[in-house]
Amino acid sequence: MTALEAAKLFRQTLGHYPTGVCVIAARDDQGRAEGMTVGTFSSVSLEPPLVGFLPSKISTSWPQIERVGRFCANVLSSEQGWLCQRFASQIDDKFDGVAYSLSPGGQPILADAVAWIDCTIYSVHEAGDHLFVLGEVDAHDAKHGALPLLFFRGQYGRFAPLPSLAGGAA
Repeated sequence: MTALEAAKLFRQTLGHYPTGVCVIAARDDQGRAEGMTVGTFSSVSLEPPLVGFLPSKISTSWPQIERVGRFCANVLSSEQGWLCQRFASQIDDKFDGVAYSLSPGGQPILADAVAWIDCTIYSVHEAGDHLFVLGEVDAHDAKHGALPLLFFRGQYGRFAPLPSLAGGAA
């Protein structure tokens, strides 16, 4: 098996694990906002409260976000697939025409996001062809009842609880 074939198989195997979709957003002192779509966002620690995500080393958005030193992770709703595509693109102003407010730390909270987590960059570590970014949580909130956008086997969808397992509170 070639390295390219092995990488493709690895990606297909991991595609069997569903992920949520977030937009990591930051706004600099001049008011310029930058954002990027990630499917690697995760809770890391409760004490201290830490979250993490993994931008590609070749991302053009990440260096701009890193310079700000803060970010807001926006958990997209199942109705925000268009935002996922927009923030995954290479367009110059991803925020053009996108409604948002500001977090307590001054970072963009996308309108109608399922949840937002406002963070200060805690650390950045190299991890193969990606970086592992840890953020210390400063503030957060969620819309109860909204369904998140999910990515599974190369497609986007939404969560549907199983009746026999429902009832757990998030």
